[in-house]
Amino acid sequence: MHNDIPQIPLANGQTIPQLGLGVFQVDNENDIKNSVKWALAAGYRHIDTAAYYGNEQWVGEAIRESGLDRKDLFVTSKLWNSVRGYDETKQAFQASLDKLGLDYLDLYLIHWPAPGYVDSWKAMEDLYRDGKIKNIGVSNFEQNQLEDLMSKTEIKPEVDQIETHPYFQQTEMHAYLESQGIQHESWSPLGGGKNNAVNDPLFKKLAAAHNVTPAQVILRWHVQREEVVIPKSIHEDRVKANRNIFAWGLDEDEMELSLNWTRANESAQAHKMLLG
Repeated sequence: MHNDIPQIPLANGQTIPQLGLGVFQVDNENDIKNSVKWALAAGYRHIDTAAYYGNEQWVGEAIRESGLDRKDLFVTSKLWNSVRGYDETKQAFQASLDKLGLDYLDLYLIHWPAPGYVDSWKAMEDLYRDGKIKNIGVSNFEQNQLEDLMSKTEIKPEVDQIETHPYFQQTEMHAYLESQGIQHESWSPLGGGKNNAVNDPLFKKLAAAHNVTPAQVILRWHVQREEVVIPKSIHEDRVKANRNIFAWGLDEDEMELSLNWTRANESAQAHKMLLG
């Protein structure tokens, strides 16, 4: 059932499922375990957590309870800002691994570019060489920070996970990541609670035209930009719906409409904020 979720190739020859389940701000054991269970049952094979979320243990329990083969899963966690340095990073990584109850991670990210990220990255390079992490990457790094990191280290990040949604399209960063062979992964792909893109008239209109939900339209927009997306939900119907974005598509005009209309809307929102 999950075979239609594309596997996106990474620069090192590994792959990452294009759709995953995010668990940010889910701090209730039942909610975590249910959402992971529903996602895996619906065919998701990619789960994204972080040390900072405080829920790695429950994610690990849900994975074990699923009975799925470890090799069929793609699990991401992240190094928090308060941990920097070579030895400290190795310890934090091991702590995440122990909480998850896993022998290795498919992807480990530096969560934010706090000072000391070069030393942390060097520890991650060694963990990668030792096979403890299949892919290493970053989150919330901008171009100058990526260039700084790459100039001082040996292994290029496979992924940069950055906030991306229709009101914050990251067009220049998207092009830069593509030019570097670094996979663009979107967090908050639906825009989160800040701007509520799912209630946008444009996405409602496109959803009606395709007989899908506005959230599905937005996720499909990301997919057609060749981004990896990790929407989160603690509602079974939404977890299932968010997964059904591969059997249909937006045409070029609809993609263009989304791009231009939402950009204009983004400018209008920024102008409104400036005016207070």
